[in-house]
Amino acid sequence: MLGTNGIISSAIYAGMLILGIVIGLLVEGYIARNRAESARELVRKMEQEARSSIEAENAKNRLKIQEELEEKKNSLENKFVARQTELQKTEHRLIQKETFLDHRVEQVEQKDRDLDTAQEKLRSKTEILEGQRVAAETELQRIAQLNPEEARTIVLDRAEKDTRSRVAKMVGEVVHDAQLQADAKAAEVIASSIQKIATAYVGESTISVVPLPSEDWKGRIIGREGRNIRAFETLTGVDLLIDDTPEAVTLSAFNPIRREVARIALERLVIDGRIHPAHIEQFVEEAERQMDERVFSEGQQAANHVGIAGLSDEITRLIGRLKYRTSYGQNVLAHSVEAAFIAANIASELKLPAGPAKRAGFLHDIGKAVDYEVEGPHALIGSDILNKSGESGDIVHAVAAHHADVPMETVLDVIVHVADALSASRPGARRESVESYIKRLEKLESIANSIPGIKKSYAIQAGRELRILVEPDEVDESLAAKIAMDVARKVELEVSYPGQIKVTVVRETRYSDYAK
Repeated sequence: MLGTNGIISSAIYAGMLILGIVIGLLVEGYIARNRAESARELVRKMEQEARSSIEAENAKNRLKIQEELEEKKNSLENKFVARQTELQKTEHRLIQKETFLDHRVEQVEQKDRDLDTAQEKLRSKTEILEGQRVAAETELQRIAQLNPEEARTIVLDRAEKDTRSRVAKMVGEVVHDAQLQADAKAAEVIASSIQKIATAYVGESTISVVPLPSEDWKGRIIGREGRNIRAFETLTGVDLLIDDTPEAVTLSAFNPIRREVARIALERLVIDGRIHPAHIEQFVEEAERQMDERVFSEGQQAANHVGIAGLSDEITRLIGRLKYRTSYGQNVLAHSVEAAFIAANIASELKLPAGPAKRAGFLHDIGKAVDYEVEGPHALIGSDILNKSGESGDIVHAVAAHHADVPMETVLDVIVHVADALSASRPGARRESVESYIKRLEKLESIANSIPGIKKSYAIQAGRELRILVEPDEVDESLAAKIAMDVARKVELEVSYPGQIKVTVVRETRYSDYAK
């Protein structure tokens, strides 16, 4: 019984053991399957992550490659545009060079034609010389029959005729060249002298206006039965005009010194307040003394400014009187100072002493200081005054001749005449010439601008030169020369002007390139 139970227990134990083993194997198999599934899942995840990483990297690489391609594309496009621009510039330069070469070819062809013409002339001259040679041989054959003295006479006669002809031609050429050089030198001297001078001018006036404190003063100036105004006009030699002008009276006189004396005296009478004949006489005398001192001071200052010494007091006063004298709007003292400097500059340019020229130019209009009081031309009046004051004969004669009242005999006479004309007639010096001067400049420019192909024109050097700029694409060299001739002819026909006007046509073509 016990043995049977033991066997059964052992069998049970063995079965349980086997069952445990089986269950363990099953559990182990299940665990192994779970582990394999987890491994497969992990592999799938890792595969997906690797695929995602590869795709992201590929996308990143594609983007980078696309950006590089875009950058290279832009770079290539920029290089293409730059290259195209360079090609266009090169093409433009080639076109310009081709145009220039065409022009040069045309010039060369023209030179060939000129050369052919010259060769034709040369052949003609050769034929003429050959004929002369034959004639000379014939003549020599004839001369051979003469005796030596006769042959010598014939040869000398022919040599003399030939020499005279050549000398005459040479003299003509020398005279022509000398005339051109003289004109150029004269223009240079005048231009140089004018450019060194700049003087302001005051306007001409024959009246002076004196302000009054009130309208009541007009009655006081007239006085009882007009005695004050009569006394004033008698003492000053000036017309005192009292009209409707508010709080002012007008002094009128052709003599500027008297008018200035009257102005000073009347202003002082108004300030003093006492107006009657006795006071009028007193203040007029004081004004005359003050005016005498003022004109002497003005004369001294002008002489010092110009650098003139050794003038007598009388001459100095007369020079100072010119401060109050005008001619066609030009102040005579300022004109005299300017004429002195111009004359000195001209003399210096001509390598002559500048001192006498400056002195004669400064004194040339001194006769205008008294021409209201003395009959005759102011040049002769001035020369008489200077002669009496002891001036040298050449100065006196230059003053007398500056308006051709007497014949000009010396270079100094001509210098003073030219200096006076330059100071008086240059634009801006005298009032009545300004408008005509401006109109002449406008007329010159309008004549030039009326010609086709002209870009711009300028009247320069005070209307002495007309400078014309032409379009180089429309006007060639030969046409530019023709334009200069046409404009010069039109100016001669349509414009009135002193001296001559230079017409300059400027044709400019610019070529440029870059060194890289």
